[in-house]
Amino acid sequence: MDQAHSRSAVPVTQQPSAQRPTGSRRALCIVAVLTGMFVSSMDLLIVNVAFPKLELSFGSSSLSSLSWVLSAYAIAFAALLMPAGRWADQSGRKRAFLSGLVLFTAASACCAAAPSLSVLVAARVLQGVGGAVMLPSSLGLLLPLFPPERHGAAVGLWSAMGGVAAAAGLPIGGLLAQVNWRLVFLVNMPIGVAAALIGWRLLPEIREKSRSALDVPGALVLAATAAAVIAAIVQGQTWGWGGIRIITLFVLGALGIAFSARRAVRHPFPVIEPAILRIPAVALADVATTLFYTGFGALMLLSTLFLTEVWRHSIVRTGLEIAPLPVVAALFAVPGGLLATRRGAHVAGMAGSLLFAAGIVWCGVTANSGPDYVSAILPGEIISGIGTGLVLPGLSGAATLPLPPERFATGTAMMSMCRQVGLALGAAAVAAILGVSPAISAFHATWLFIAACGCAAGLTLLMIGFPRRPAAARAGATATP
Repeated sequence: MDQAHSRSAVPVTQQPSAQRPTGSRRALCIVAVLTGMFVSSMDLLIVNVAFPKLELSFGSSSLSSLSWVLSAYAIAFAALLMPAGRWADQSGRKRAFLSGLVLFTAASACCAAAPSLSVLVAARVLQGVGGAVMLPSSLGLLLPLFPPERHGAAVGLWSAMGGVAAAAGLPIGGLLAQVNWRLVFLVNMPIGVAAALIGWRLLPEIREKSRSALDVPGALVLAATAAAVIAAIVQGQTWGWGGIRIITLFVLGALGIAFSARRAVRHPFPVIEPAILRIPAVALADVATTLFYTGFGALMLLSTLFLTEVWRHSIVRTGLEIAPLPVVAALFAVPGGLLATRRGAHVAGMAGSLLFAAGIVWCGVTANSGPDYVSAILPGEIISGIGTGLVLPGLSGAATLPLPPERFATGTAMMSMCRQVGLALGAAAVAAILGVSPAISAFHATWLFIAACGCAAGLTLLMIGFPRRPAAARAGATATP
């Protein structure tokens, strides 16, 4: 048995189920964790709708420079997810969660007060760091607050919060940006402060009993690798896919991947433990996550472009018209988690992916240059929203629940990094398909691409098959059957 796998059976120091918080204390703990998930997820979209106002505020800056307000957060967030998840498992998930939440909230204040574009970009990097430190520990803190038989519902609730954040981010961002773009960042402060105070008082600490030294060089190389790949994808359209900067970033990414793979095999305590990826459900779920979020990221951008540039709708109206999809997804996420628990992630995932693809095809067939939201877009959003609600808990559960509890944060970080890569790939795909002067036919082709991504994710989840007894249960720990 390799060292990584032997360490996976080490118990974690957490409250036993008999001492699980109850009543209002438990409810407040759940609220604190989900709030952290909410603000970090909402910030992935809320700034996008404020971008036109940023262009007016920093009119002397080029479009390429302004794009770093969006890119800086995504790059920093994706780059640090894996090292942050490993650190959270070892140093304590409560400590990691609160540290990330406080940094994220403080960085939001810096964004709101930024006197120049360079300061705003730097503050967005800090926001990304805070989000990366906070997010991986959130699911690991949430699961112990539920009995084992309710872990599916917990995963569904965690996934639903991402849908709620996406639904809220677009219209809230649009409304706040109409007044002042700085309010887009200020909205995070009262939410973050309240969640931090509740978490500091009530959340239990959870960490490995047997702690090992973190592979600092490996963590730095992995972070730089993720940053290089994400930066190349995000900036590819702006810098030119054949340009020397993009090629250099991809070469650095390839070298970093090779180094990290070698490090994972040879180092006694690597950032990415091979034993985790040897669990088929986890590896397949991470691949499916990348595929699904490639489609989902493309859909969010495509919908915004179609409604604002083809139908000429305002930012606020566009946000409200896109919101039904994530709202429906949030409503169906908990039932989706229960379905994944009872029937397997492959069943929920395949059913959800087919519904997601069907809704997208509806939009691609019915949406034309003449505005007809109620019959052309809304039905497709509802169908795709139901599918998304079924898919997301299956992805999250398959990527984390088969792991021993002391690796929940690491597994969540891996899944979240795949999500970020997928979102970046989706945005790049939209830019590549639509080109400089998009026609209606190009939008229809992009909708078909999105539907294909959804089907591919479902087929990948289908390969998981019926769930086996989780590793955590074999080790005597609590896990979803």
